Amino acid sequence: MSERASHKYLKLSGLEPLIVTPETNFVNVGERTNVTGSRKFLRLIKEEKYEEALDIARAQVEGGAQIIDINMDEGMLDGVYAMTKFLNLIASEPDISRVPVMVDSSKWEIIEAGLKVAQGKCVVNSISLKEGKEAFLHHAKLVKRYGAAVIVMAFDEVGQADTYERRIEICKRSYDILVNEINFPAEDIIFDPNIFPVATGMEEHRRNALDFFLATKWIRENLPYANISGGVSNVSFSFRGNDKVREAMHSAFLYHAIKHGMTMGIVNPEMLEVYDEIDPILLEYVEDVLLDRRDDATERLLELAESYKGDVKSHEKAVQEWRNGSLQDRITHALVKGIDEFIEIDVEEARQSVTRPIEVIEINLMAGMNVVGDLFGSGKMFLPQVVKSARVMKKAVAYLLPYIEAEKDGATSSAGKVLMATVKGDVHDIGKNIVSVVLACNNFEIIDLGVMVPPEKIIETAINENVDIIGLSGLITPSLDEMVYLAKEMDKRNIKIPIMIGGATTSRAHTAVKIAPEYRETVVHVNDASRAVTVAGNLLNKDKKIYASTIRAEYEAFRETFLNRQRDKSYLKIEQARANKLQLDWENYQPVKPNFIGTKTIEVKLEELVPYIDWTPFFGSWQLFGKYPAILTDNVVGEQATILFNDAQKMLNQLLEENWLTAKGIYGIFPANQVNDDDIELYDKSGKHLETFLTLRQQSQKTKGAPNIALSDFISPKELGKEDYMGAFCVTTGFGVDEKAKAFEENNDDYSSIMVKALGDRFAEAFAEFLHEKIRKEIWGYASEEKLTNEDLIKEEYKGIRPAPGYPACPDHLEKPTIWKLLNVEENIGVTLTESMAMWPASSVSGYYFAHPESKYFGLGKIKEDQVRDYAKRRNCTYEYAEKWLNPNIAD
Repeated sequence: MSERASHKYLKLSGLEPLIVTPETNFVNVGERTNVTGSRKFLRLIKEEKYEEALDIARAQVEGGAQIIDINMDEGMLDGVYAMTKFLNLIASEPDISRVPVMVDSSKWEIIEAGLKVAQGKCVVNSISLKEGKEAFLHHAKLVKRYGAAVIVMAFDEVGQADTYERRIEICKRSYDILVNEINFPAEDIIFDPNIFPVATGMEEHRRNALDFFLATKWIRENLPYANISGGVSNVSFSFRGNDKVREAMHSAFLYHAIKHGMTMGIVNPEMLEVYDEIDPILLEYVEDVLLDRRDDATERLLELAESYKGDVKSHEKAVQEWRNGSLQDRITHALVKGIDEFIEIDVEEARQSVTRPIEVIEINLMAGMNVVGDLFGSGKMFLPQVVKSARVMKKAVAYLLPYIEAEKDGATSSAGKVLMATVKGDVHDIGKNIVSVVLACNNFEIIDLGVMVPPEKIIETAINENVDIIGLSGLITPSLDEMVYLAKEMDKRNIKIPIMIGGATTSRAHTAVKIAPEYRETVVHVNDASRAVTVAGNLLNKDKKIYASTIRAEYEAFRETFLNRQRDKSYLKIEQARANKLQLDWENYQPVKPNFIGTKTIEVKLEELVPYIDWTPFFGSWQLFGKYPAILTDNVVGEQATILFNDAQKMLNQLLEENWLTAKGIYGIFPANQVNDDDIELYDKSGKHLETFLTLRQQSQKTKGAPNIALSDFISPKELGKEDYMGAFCVTTGFGVDEKAKAFEENNDDYSSIMVKALGDRFAEAFAEFLHEKIRKEIWGYASEEKLTNEDLIKEEYKGIRPAPGYPACPDHLEKPTIWKLLNVEENIGVTLTESMAMWPASSVSGYYFAHPESKYFGLGKIKEDQVRDYAKRRNCTYEYAEKWLNPNIAD
């Protein structure tokens, strides 16, 4: 994501930032700190029991609210006093004030009182044109001056918008006034197009929900960067007292509103049913009302609602008696829910009813997996659920296999044959394995060659197995060159198999600019597992030629635009960049002398690392996106995230009890000085030169006063005669991961195989965090008084940094061998480097330690040819060799 694009996202903050991007899940606004919506909160505020009122706010944050709405509008309250006091109290409670605040009032003086004391960047709820343009502008200018975002109601001088046309008319007018007349940031505008009740019996209310959906879609398409909010409970007011129906209405409304572009809103998580667990008949009737699909929709829903009153639990129990369903229904339910308890019994029953056992796969199991594929593709199932479905499928197939082999004819139809491989030199395969599972769930036959696969083997296997698609995965930057090389080789041999590209370092830009031009056949980038099935299907269906030509045209257009944009960028020559280096006050800085100089190995019990685990990336590896722990109560993925987290905790406890993994590391701290601007020399205690680290310098044209940084800027220059220090490390928790993963795979349990790899990665990162803390506080001791929570560590609020080769500040993987030589890594802890400089085992982390209080993480960005030549000279290698490793960072 470019800096230019990122500033157009809605950015809010308490003590922590909340950035609403296209990948952000629905943002839940907690409403219990609203005197008009909570009798308990109103009573506590009236009685000035503010400490108890704070507990309500705290419970909302702990329950997953990403913003808390605070409203003090009550006739017997001094709203200005109450708002000011409550927000001041929140500011002293970091567990509450970490989330942004929504200052909510119909009275401007209360809103302004809140703006004066709110911490971070808050949201004003709300302003509108109902008092005319002059008042609207006055309020908007003040909101802008206070640096807040604002909710704009669809309300004008005539009244509240209650039709599609009125909604878009008022929102368009409001947007134009804000953006064009006072230059209000478009990304800080949040429209509330009014959620009104449906099924009231009044004809004019029939389209209330549908018009909201359509207006939301129009706003998102026509008013750039604006967001959408609303109070969801309003839609179900006609059914007060019937929680079952209200829960279904909220869930269905939210499902369609999010699909149309709604980004945030006030939702009570306790009043939501999981969309796919709504009784199908109730869902049909509810959606008939919401989408205005029938003239008698209201009457039908009112009649059905009567049957949901009374003993709701008994009704739910009856609905969940899935074992009484038909054979196909039971098999489908087991696959969708990931329940393997009865699958062998059901598969055996199915086998008895068909002529050939292969038909159970072709008919019964694939029918169920088609449902899984449809649900996943439409966003109604999430990745961990799909992987569990695959586990049930594999168990069923394993049961049938002896019967199929006994017939000596195991031929079955498939959607296509896909070869999957992590390219040469790369050891990471979690993402590849997930894509393989998802494709297999959709009837694709998978040939998985594993990791570190040479191009010759990929090509040979693709030809011998007559595969339909080749899927290439890579996590480290050298993998990108391997993909380019493979494409060239395939083109040279006139192979005509489409290639799918995926992995953390890959991108649409690199695929379009670097890989696609080298191969006459189709090359397409797949950014996540949910897209893999669609892409694979498009590559193989009857219209594949049209799809291929469309992709090629898109990539050619993208490539031309990208290269033109690169050419337009302004870069400094390397000498100019060095002249604009970061200038620290070395005269008045005295480096802290470490308590330890030299190298030392360390072994840690895994139990010690558990508190240092950052769980947020764990969910990301399963393509559930959101910040832990809030993700557990997220309205969209919360239920599945909770199930996944509980499964992870079970495995984690077993992993600890049975000592599946070992945690080994090595670190070193040495005297050091900056030399020749961009290099860092390291010495032993006697001053003897040990190794030299080469760093790279930013070359992009900076705004006035901003430096072009290199990591060497954080070390004292040698000519000043002041001894500085630098450290390096490598830690691993990877020994044991592959063995356990393989055992799970042999038992047809991909879910557990992926889980243990994900946990191995989390432990490795936790070990790096644990060791860095010991370095800061004890071993080096430059921050001996530090007292940070794990949350603070995750936010990198410590002094000093631990950048790693291959990451934004130092993208050159060729520095890893220097670390290995300096610390004697392989001999001491057994971690090796592949020819592409990936660490093996994969669950390993390495990097540097810098202690200067002004050291910070940064991105190198693009560099020019002159720095590559200079770098090759310093490394004593050819330009071509240096270019190979720096390729993704070189500006065209």
